[in-house]
Amino acid sequence: MNRERFALLRLRLLVGAAVTALPLIATGLSPAWAATGQITGYGGKCVDIAAAGSANGTQVQLYTCNGTTAQQWTVGTDGTIRGLGKCLDVAAAASANGTKVQIYDCNGTAAQSWTTASDGSLRALGKCLDATGVSSADGTALQIWDCSGGANQKWSLPGATTPPPATGKMPGAPYLYMGWGNPPSATSVMSATGIRSFTMAFILSGGGCTPMWDGARPLTGGVDAQTISAIKGAGGSVQISFGGWSGNKLGPNCSSSSAFAGAVQQVINAVGPAAVDFDMENSDEFGDYAVQDRILGGVKIVKQNNPNVKVVVTFGTGTTGPDGNGIRLINQSKALNVPIDNYTIMPFNFGGGANMYQNTVNASEGLKNALKNAWGWTDAQAYAHMGISGMNGLSDQQELTTTGTWTQIRDWAKSKGLTRLAFWSVNRDRPCPGGGVQETCSGTSQNDWDFTRITAGF
Repeated sequence: MNRERFALLRLRLLVGAAVTALPLIATGLSPAWAATGQITGYGGKCVDIAAAGSANGTQVQLYTCNGTTAQQWTVGTDGTIRGLGKCLDVAAAASANGTKVQIYDCNGTAAQSWTTASDGSLRALGKCLDATGVSSADGTALQIWDCSGGANQKWSLPGATTPPPATGKMPGAPYLYMGWGNPPSATSVMSATGIRSFTMAFILSGGGCTPMWDGARPLTGGVDAQTISAIKGAGGSVQISFGGWSGNKLGPNCSSSSAFAGAVQQVINAVGPAAVDFDMENSDEFGDYAVQDRILGGVKIVKQNNPNVKVVVTFGTGTTGPDGNGIRLINQSKALNVPIDNYTIMPFNFGGGANMYQNTVNASEGLKNALKNAWGWTDAQAYAHMGISGMNGLSDQQELTTTGTWTQIRDWAKSKGLTRLAFWSVNRDRPCPGGGVQETCSGTSQNDWDFTRITAGF
């Protein structure tokens, strides 16, 4: 078996809440410039000055990104955000919900002092910059409103001041594969273990850039869609995994990033996942940098068009962290400003030896350092963008992860604030001590669904 298809990751005026922020320190009216470019928000639209007007009081809105000067913003170290020679301004310095955001002559007041927060929000006068009506339609007015964490309050700024993509902890979601390996009833496993989410694998090419389950089963009407419907009906959610170790994948077959994004969108529209997982492995995707870039470009489009769907990239690792391909993937995601919610590593089949817990921790720390180096994040911000996807029981290289080891890994991940935990696979979460590497069992002594039960505690 080839890695079991896997290998088979101003002034801050805050109202009642503490926020970890990246402050833009007020220094007066002659700021040092941090960066210039577009500010993007809900639905992938750009922050835009209506009709490119430079008069005081001109409304600031969302609009399709078009590269005009009305969408070019200069972020200063003094807390100002400037466009067309004016400052982004809260009308009349009023802090009431619904107050218009406009451009106005720069004057050094708190109404023009903005703070970027680690949750992706942009704040002034204790409120958040907000797209009115949770709309991404062209012409949607921008206002200030109580900070809610909603997608219509998430903003990506140009260059060095870009806040980390919005994150949030995903429920433990082991991989479930319906193509072989005697797949169990998902709802029965849910009842037995308390698990509430599964990562459904794998979406491949059904020919060209056409997505299909395992490259052969339809997106709707088949066993995969039926299983997803049952999971949701039982109060659960799903992540959808694209790629894997083998098979005919979309990355090499789609001709462009937009085509790849279109294929992913078909899947999102068909099954409504909470997250999409791009499992980039092998030489056809992970080791082919043109394909890496195509996928990253597609992922950026997917996130812009589906801001509430979390985006995950999953890839292999060495015992001390990502290899050259992984480092390149991380650095390129920053260079292309791709808002990836979670980078998940697969710490198995990496020559880990006997101590799979310590080697998994070491590999994760290597991932953390790579993310910090690329994005300029703190330890906490890096951990909040990290995940672990293990292999329960015996790996293809005879590395052994016991239930006790997996519990240690889970508890370490929780203690550090990691936001994703998965393993390959529920199909294998059954006992067969001494049975070697099997599609239907772990090769170890355990009870049915022990690894899933542990993962539910994440």
